[in-house]
Amino acid sequence: MNPAVLEQLKAITGPAGWLTGAHDVAPYVRDWRNKWSGAAPIVMRPATVEEVAAIVSTCADAEIGIVPQAGNTGLVGGGIPDNSGQEVILSVNRMTRVRAIDPQNNTITVEAGCILQDVQEAARGAGRLYPLSLAAEGSCRIGGTLSTNAGGTNVLRYGNARDHVLGLEVVLADGRIWNGLRGLRKDNTGYDLKQLFLGTEGTLGIITAAVLKLWPLPRDEVTAWLGLAGPREALAMLQRLQDGTGGQVTGFEYMAASALEMTFSQLPANRSPFSKEHPACVLMEAASSTPDGDLRRVVEDELAKGLDEGLLADAIIAESTAQARAFWQIREDMPQAQTMMSGSISHDVAVPAGSIADYLDQVSEQIAARVPEARIIPYGHLGDGNMHVNLCAVSPADGAALLSRADDVNDIVESLAVAFGGSFSAEHGVGRLRMRQMDAYKDATELGLMATLKRSLDPANTLNPGKVIAPDRLE
Repeated sequence: MNPAVLEQLKAITGPAGWLTGAHDVAPYVRDWRNKWSGAAPIVMRPATVEEVAAIVSTCADAEIGIVPQAGNTGLVGGGIPDNSGQEVILSVNRMTRVRAIDPQNNTITVEAGCILQDVQEAARGAGRLYPLSLAAEGSCRIGGTLSTNAGGTNVLRYGNARDHVLGLEVVLADGRIWNGLRGLRKDNTGYDLKQLFLGTEGTLGIITAAVLKLWPLPRDEVTAWLGLAGPREALAMLQRLQDGTGGQVTGFEYMAASALEMTFSQLPANRSPFSKEHPACVLMEAASSTPDGDLRRVVEDELAKGLDEGLLADAIIAESTAQARAFWQIREDMPQAQTMMSGSISHDVAVPAGSIADYLDQVSEQIAARVPEARIIPYGHLGDGNMHVNLCAVSPADGAALLSRADDVNDIVESLAVAFGGSFSAEHGVGRLRMRQMDAYKDATELGLMATLKRSLDPANTLNPGKVIAPDRLE
């Protein structure tokens, strides 16, 4: 890279705002699972939106690619540069101000580098809830959650990350700043521009701040661990609980027995709540903002009916915050346990919730017939249709053989999801990992529209090049 350009970039932020040493740069050029790595001559760490704009403008003039990065907790390589050593990493991890909290308007305005857990705590301090919740919430940052439209465990009630956004501040590909930080729930004045930057992985603009919706703080919560026969019974139980509580179910996490066995064997600090194992379990949570209400009684009544009707085999309601936390720890540790398995292959698919049981049946049948060395490990957010249909090798000796067939396995799992009217990526995004699937499953008209947007907003393809949209589609 041109040394003069590097000096220009360094001058924008001063010494506190850039890294060039190999040791300092290393954590930014590989992902946390060590599946993706790249190279970068410099990591820029601006502290203000004006510094972001100056960095982007300088790179645009020099036609240098920029890889925006927040917490670097992604799973598809979207925040990792290529191996050319010609792309600049722009990290927002110094932009951590909570700019405003408005309890009356139920909003919080935060910068993109704020850690998700810090935003949750700031909202709680104002007597409000910011509901986005995922396993990486102690290290992921708001800019990343919005640019990937993160999901997590509360989507069933509160929606994905994009559903929480009222306004954005964004730096465009030429360095201009768009200030759309409006805390309005009604603003019918033309295009909803913020949607262009939510879920597009930094390919159309760099999010630097956001106005997020807040909700009343829950005052009454019920967490329960359910044992049942499979996804059909789980879906029926979910419907019963939703109807009985008036839609107050916030989480409904499905875990097949294979997923639980994997987690207990790899991370033995976790223990099954049941003395007897079941073909599947569900971790459910319901919450109400009414203190000392009858939520527990309602949940107990619905669980009792589920037991009488044969939908449930067993159920345990958490009697303390610590017990509820232990239930959630089992679910949150599953991705880590998965990485410890031989021949691990992960998927993040979505199908309409009512089709999950049939989908899992067909996936299991096809994997057993065509990839006998694989063991299927399904778990995920059953309530919103998002399942992580993961696989590992039946035996450690089969690990390498299974990984060599990753494309075949992906095609089975993902093509069936699409055939059921679903998606090959529900909440993790596209990044570098799912580029092949974009061409395989996206409609040509849809891909053409996406390319048109990219060319219009980033004609030189300097924002996160090579992610989401293949470069040959921009020619």
